[in-house]
Amino acid sequence: MMPTTTSSRGFTMTRAALFAAASAAALMALPAGTAEAATRMRCSHQLPPPHHISKVIERWAAEVKTLSEGNLDVQVFGADSLIKANDNILAVAKGDIECAFSLNFQWGKTLPLMNVTVGPYTMSSIEAWKKWPDSEAAAFLEERLLKKGVKNVAWMFQTNTSVFTSKGKALLKPEDFQGLKMRGIGPAFDRGLKAMGATPVAIPGSEVYQALATGVIDAAITDVAAAWSRKYFEVQDHMTVVPVLAAYMHGYVNPAWYNKLSDKDKAALKKAGDEASIWAIEASQEAAANAPAELESKGIKVHVATPEENAAFKAAMAPAFAEGFADETGADGRKLLDLVQKIQ
Repeated sequence: MMPTTTSSRGFTMTRAALFAAASAAALMALPAGTAEAATRMRCSHQLPPPHHISKVIERWAAEVKTLSEGNLDVQVFGADSLIKANDNILAVAKGDIECAFSLNFQWGKTLPLMNVTVGPYTMSSIEAWKKWPDSEAAAFLEERLLKKGVKNVAWMFQTNTSVFTSKGKALLKPEDFQGLKMRGIGPAFDRGLKAMGATPVAIPGSEVYQALATGVIDAAITDVAAAWSRKYFEVQDHMTVVPVLAAYMHGYVNPAWYNKLSDKDKAALKKAGDEASIWAIEASQEAAANAPAELESKGIKVHVATPEENAAFKAAMAPAFAEGFADETGADGRKLLDLVQKIQ
């Protein structure tokens, strides 16, 4: 039995000792891992809250927390609120933040292989996208991403339905692009725009609205759902719907951070990523189906390109893209195109 004393000093020491013992006993009784702080996982992306993929990312984050039983504290920062879109890749590779999501064409010349799906009319099949996460093509890109300093954890299909946006008249044939300053999306794809007479301008998605409003550019190409969520209808009045490219967001983490995770937490990221790839397809299909009518409700003149119009766009753009993609990617590009064909 612990001796006690009537002095205030002795009484204080006895209570302190009892409190410490009780605290230790309580911690020992807690489930494993509860006494440790959750692992922080800050994730940056550029999409505004209304965007359908932004909502998928939030759902993915909640699933990661659930599957890891709270071990991974996923904190999502959208709309460029933490890191600017063009700086996300470097920030994760350096370990400044743990996680980010980027559009494939934001890799630009750093990893041009990521642009394989933006080849004009190259991969517009939804069935192919359902196979993508477990495909040889995806695994090939994941290996190359790791060499660039990031570990891929999620593939999120965003669109196979784009719009050419404009003001004053619709863009219905290659000749209509002559002399336009237009938001580009990457060197290889932009060759196709140049082939039609446009001058591509590199602008982050979050800045396109302002560039259109101020006349820095005349036109843009974007996901049909993004044209709605980013309110392009306030600064453009014509939109031509075209299945010209397929774009995706992908989630990636810092490899050193990832390697320190428990097997359980790694499995949580894998399962959540697999689930999110399905949610993204479902959300993207719904958004693409709803967006044209929503845009029309705001006064936009929406035109769905005819098979003949699409054929003309493909004939003008595809050769220029193929030449650019081959120059940028070499033997790796040829191998990746072969792997993509396996899931078409």
